[in-house]
Amino acid sequence: MCRKIAVIDVGSNSVRLMLVADGKILYKRTVITRLGEGLALSGVLQKTPMLRTAGQISAFMVEAKAFGATDFYAYATAAVRSSKNGEEFVKEVENSCGIKLLVLSGEEEAKVGIVGALGNQDGALLDVGGASSELIIQKDQKTLYQTSLDVGVVRLKDTCGRDKQTLTAFCREKVTEYALAKDKIKGLSLCAIGGTATTLAALALGLETYDGGKVTGTELSKQCLEDLTDRLFRLSVEETAALPCVDEKRAQVIAGGALWLSTVVQYLGVDGLTVSDSDNLEGFAKINGWL
Repeated sequence: MCRKIAVIDVGSNSVRLMLVADGKILYKRTVITRLGEGLALSGVLQKTPMLRTAGQISAFMVEAKAFGATDFYAYATAAVRSSKNGEEFVKEVENSCGIKLLVLSGEEEAKVGIVGALGNQDGALLDVGGASSELIIQKDQKTLYQTSLDVGVVRLKDTCGRDKQTLTAFCREKVTEYALAKDKIKGLSLCAIGGTATTLAALALGLETYDGGKVTGTELSKQCLEDLTDRLFRLSVEETAALPCVDEKRAQVIAGGALWLSTVVQYLGVDGLTVSDSDNLEGFAKINGWL
């Protein structure tokens, strides 16, 4: 009997499940729970987001067990590590779900992301999540640069709402913290992971149903990102949610996320980026020898 492993990524915007067996991915699932909602303004995880996120982790545990999983691993990222009460949430999950959350540092999050998307290939990786963005650059299997910023789609929404002018000013100020990356990225391509990037790729491709295989490798030029951003800001949240491949809850944050991606691309001076559906879930599994 093959060993089936369940890996759960507890992000600031969504919870994701990946099942692995015999070095192969059986499937991946995503549910948006917005754990980081309200964190930017309060510095703490709110009770309701914590409860719904813990509930989804529990549901994924049940689903994985029904599928025959025997080994379970879960990790959390920016919302938990940056909040004042992150340990409270870790204990809640352990008590209610029976699984211990590994809280990744910003550096660890960047590392699992680039391993999942690029492996040992030269390049830069931008991972835009709900509460943070990690930028890491590697060449000749050495890390040249890595920084985690407290900028994510949920933080952007909580801080700036959906006002494009306010968001633009905020993004332009925050992106300067990537200044040391501008020289190191020259000659290298930029890859992007996370729900914002993959959703934008699906929109650019005109997909009616999300397909990670088609999304991976999709190139979004600087102009394409600007056009997608403008398009999303012209639409209401309700109109955005009606688009194919856009979850109703992601519709509230995708415009700000698109603007942030576009701002980073312009600031770094690259022509665009390539999107990957393979990300930190795969990276976590590869580092542990399951893929």
